[in-house]
Amino acid sequence: MSDTASVTTNAPFEGPEKLLEIWFAPSPAHVSGADAADGKHGLRKVPREVWDEILAIVKCQVLSVTYGDEIDAYLLSESSLFVSPHRLILKTCGTTVNLLGLPRILEVARDHAGLPSVYRLFYSRKAFMFPERQVSPHRDWRDEVRFLDDLFNNGAGYTVGKVNGDHWLLYITSPGDDSSYVSLANSITEASDPISPSENTQETFTVPDYTIEILMTHLAPEARAPFFFTSEEDSPSVSSPSEEALALSSSLGISDLFPAHLTTLDAYAFSPCGYSSNALIKWGVEGDDTEENDDEGGEGYYTIHVTPEEGWSYASFECNVPLPTYPSAKSSSIPDLKTLIRRVVNIFRPGRLTLTLFVSSEDNSNAEEEDGESAVEAAQRAFKAALTVSGKGQVNGTGAVKLEHGVYKRTDKINYEFGGYDLAFASFELR
Repeated sequence: MSDTASVTTNAPFEGPEKLLEIWFAPSPAHVSGADAADGKHGLRKVPREVWDEILAIVKCQVLSVTYGDEIDAYLLSESSLFVSPHRLILKTCGTTVNLLGLPRILEVARDHAGLPSVYRLFYSRKAFMFPERQVSPHRDWRDEVRFLDDLFNNGAGYTVGKVNGDHWLLYITSPGDDSSYVSLANSITEASDPISPSENTQETFTVPDYTIEILMTHLAPEARAPFFFTSEEDSPSVSSPSEEALALSSSLGISDLFPAHLTTLDAYAFSPCGYSSNALIKWGVEGDDTEENDDEGGEGYYTIHVTPEEGWSYASFECNVPLPTYPSAKSSSIPDLKTLIRRVVNIFRPGRLTLTLFVSSEDNSNAEEEDGESAVEAAQRAFKAALTVSGKGQVNGTGAVKLEHGVYKRTDKINYEFGGYDLAFASFELR
């Protein structure tokens, strides 16, 4: 073990994040002002100082911002915030109080963006390493569910995986039977009339709502070592935290997870250790030869956060870009799921990892009706193929990615059907 990789801070840091995703409408087109030329409508109109106020409640702050065509990506002192016209994604680690910011978020959406109702809400996290260090309501899953139930009358909480092992926790609300919007304004303050729902209340997506998470622990010493940094005080000649992180992203292959011409990357190196990055990804555009994206395109993101200390090492990768089922022979293309998993795992070399794919279920239903393979079935196949065989000797498109540090055995596999969404969950550990 390298000397750097064996360094620890005085107290353990909770790497696993709390992930809050709030949809105020089914799509940006359902938000007033959708014809704005600059895309700055809905939640993207909210002033920066208002987000700063909300993040102060949550106990974190903005380090930098990347403004995309469809998404504003905020890199935080504890993880990330992504703002779209119709949707907000707040991901925070450590002892932040993610849920305590929720009432203020609802007020801001109503007052600044004209969005008085919540369409759907998702809150999820991996089991904490140090739950006793959390602040209420985050110390216990039952308290988190109770907090959300006090705001929402149409939510449900789930535990996915082994209660005494790696598991994933999810709270999800449904749009409801009577309306495609569920008004929460009265539970906060007096409100104006909610946005009128469309006549068709059935949930539809022009492209799948698709989120892949790779949650990794027990990182190999050689994978942890690069994430320890020299502070500017100790070495005045050192580059800025952003410059140092971008250089590291390039040297480790993080910059190459997706094609460079489709990627806008923002990153930060923490002192004495730790790393965060946000990337905005163009998909379904010229130069991306993915078959599935011929008719649709857009902007998605990925985000990476690393806690490298021995004893509680952790790295997370999250991405909402719809990935193709099969690899392309062209390096300019969006990677398929198996290739992306291997690229990520080769960087962090975890001893254990949990993968989740959360996807809108319309495509799954259509596939089953046609006796085809659903998205979650395809994901489970990709998870296994990516991790349980090294790939040596296989020909799988130009530049096929091989596992570089050993293969894994699967310890858990669960498929779950929720209202409008399906989940593929799997856990693996290094053989």
